[in-house]
Amino acid sequence: MGTPNRLIHEKSPYLLQHAHNPVDWYPWCDEAFAVAETENKPIFLSIGYATCHWCHVMEKETFQDKSAADELNRTFVCIKVDREERPDVDALYMTACQIFAGRGGWPLTIFMTKDKMPFFAATYLPKNSRYGRAGVIDLCQKVRSLWSENHDAIHASARQMVDNLEKAFDFSAENETLDQSVLETAAHQIQGSFDPKYGGFDRAPKFPTAHRLQFLLHQYHHTDRPELLDMVTHTLTAMRHGGIWDHVGFGFHRYSTDERWLLPHFEKMLYDQALLAMVYLETFQMTKIPLFAQTARDIFTYVKRDMTASTGGFYSAEDADSEGIEGKFYLWTIEQWQNVLGERDAETWQKVLNIIPSGNFNSEATGNATGANIVHLTQPADYWSVKWNISADEFYQKFEDIRKMLFRAREKRIHPLKDDKILTDWNGLMIAAFAMGARILGESEYGTIAVNAAEFIWNHLRTKDGSFLHRYRDGQAAISANANDYAFFIMGLLELYRTTFEVIYLERAISLQKQMHAAFWNKTRGGFFLTSTGNMDIPIRPVELYDGALPSVNSVAMCNLIRLSRLTGQTKWEDSAHQMSQVFGARIKSHPAAHTHFLMGVGYALGRSQEVVLVGNPHQKETQILLDSLNRKYTPGLGVVLKTEQNQHILSNLAQYTTPLKQKSQQPTAYICSGLNCSQPVTGLTDMLALLKKR
Repeated sequence: MGTPNRLIHEKSPYLLQHAHNPVDWYPWCDEAFAVAETENKPIFLSIGYATCHWCHVMEKETFQDKSAADELNRTFVCIKVDREERPDVDALYMTACQIFAGRGGWPLTIFMTKDKMPFFAATYLPKNSRYGRAGVIDLCQKVRSLWSENHDAIHASARQMVDNLEKAFDFSAENETLDQSVLETAAHQIQGSFDPKYGGFDRAPKFPTAHRLQFLLHQYHHTDRPELLDMVTHTLTAMRHGGIWDHVGFGFHRYSTDERWLLPHFEKMLYDQALLAMVYLETFQMTKIPLFAQTARDIFTYVKRDMTASTGGFYSAEDADSEGIEGKFYLWTIEQWQNVLGERDAETWQKVLNIIPSGNFNSEATGNATGANIVHLTQPADYWSVKWNISADEFYQKFEDIRKMLFRAREKRIHPLKDDKILTDWNGLMIAAFAMGARILGESEYGTIAVNAAEFIWNHLRTKDGSFLHRYRDGQAAISANANDYAFFIMGLLELYRTTFEVIYLERAISLQKQMHAAFWNKTRGGFFLTSTGNMDIPIRPVELYDGALPSVNSVAMCNLIRLSRLTGQTKWEDSAHQMSQVFGARIKSHPAAHTHFLMGVGYALGRSQEVVLVGNPHQKETQILLDSLNRKYTPGLGVVLKTEQNQHILSNLAQYTTPLKQKSQQPTAYICSGLNCSQPVTGLTDMLALLKKR
């Protein structure tokens, strides 16, 4: 290992991976840009994340190489950024890459001026040019020549790119109202991209896109079109059976490189676990298919076991690579398989789980068999239980015994890197998932986990003035929060309130929504910037709308605002949501299927408001019967408020329409409210459900 560079003082695991490169790295800081001005050099900006396979490849091939490092140091001031620590920097320059190259990805490579204006963008670059792809060394030499001989042209190109970026984030001339037809168009577009054979959407690579599946569930609920539900159940079942699911240790890998969900990129991201747990839970509510509930439970088992800090927060990700080889931790040769299970069980289960002597895992680079296997199912459990003439429960028990043997053996291997930073936004998603799991599956432990994480974030990732920070690691909270930290954590708090009915979580959600409006709301047009008014270390404030691997901040905020408005009766929140719908309407109408999470908020807004206010003792058996009934039923957009003797005064301040609602005959009493108008009180499960159905 060489002499460490400046990154050795950083907290990010990704930056620390580059701390011994011969590249003279800076973190994103004022000093780096000052040096670029003093030395009259352009900036080489490299953005990635700790569990990114191709980031590892570029680090080993290029950044560890002295000849490449010498060229970079001679030509540029080099800055390394963890995209998960600075999603705003990543959002800005990823958009530049998509404008330059028509595509994006990580590692992201940007050449820019000292004023942070980009003039070149690419993703992975090899050390040397090959197969028509420019290499780092050749590019350095060309940039030095252009920088000295054609400096003005480079700056003119950079200014033009900044103009293009400003246009990309400008929605000022696009006001258009969204109505029910755009939801129908989105569903039609998604259906057109569906793979009826293997499930999922579009061609390989296939991504889980949980928010797309949630949107289809919402549409099915409102239209009763069976093909919409079929797309969801087929995709979720195929994913659970495929290699994208870790059958030994649980959890979903990032995405599948093939159409069959067999060969994944092996990294595991916290946000995927959260988003997929939520859609499996909601699909279980809709269908009552046990596999979907079990998948959510297994995701929670993985996150609790491997991704939860002793302090309560959730870690970010696990790497694809171990011992320098992608997927090695998860793969099995036939010899390893036999050594763990013994000859008889190995032969029996290799048929079930598709383990073959030549290996079913082919190298992504060469396409050649590697002799290693990915555990996966090509036939469902019901097929094997019939074939073996045993019950489904017996089959699952036998499989669980085998799985535990494989898990114990695998635990002895060298584990992939764990990115153990704790991010406010991703924790918000996981809090929401655990809170949903607690109420839908009736598992109080999940609620406790969600509460512990929420309290950790609240107590450790806020400044003295109450504003949020983005990242916590190794005892240090740092980096000013972006809008997604607020939006995703508010989402978690709203789910936590729905599960626990502790008014403190509703209070916090309201307080944070006010802060979010003050710091991030576009006061001219509406909608939320990604960065706050006080955080201006990038030249343009990005606006996120497209729902990619994660739903965008404006999509999540749209749903939050509708929910807050209807829970509290404060129409100002719904007014903001309506303004967002108009501002972003034209962009969304141009490709509705790319904005499905936002459209769920539109669906909430278009639907008739319906809230259940229960008045009574939360510990009374009859109250729990009413709540359990509401929890079991799939009712997207339904708000539930629990008014008790203890919280009635606070609740009256938060939601004034609840003030006159009283308990009747010492029994838990339900009111069905729409807008600020509430029904006559009813007691008993039958009457409550009948009134809900009627209204």
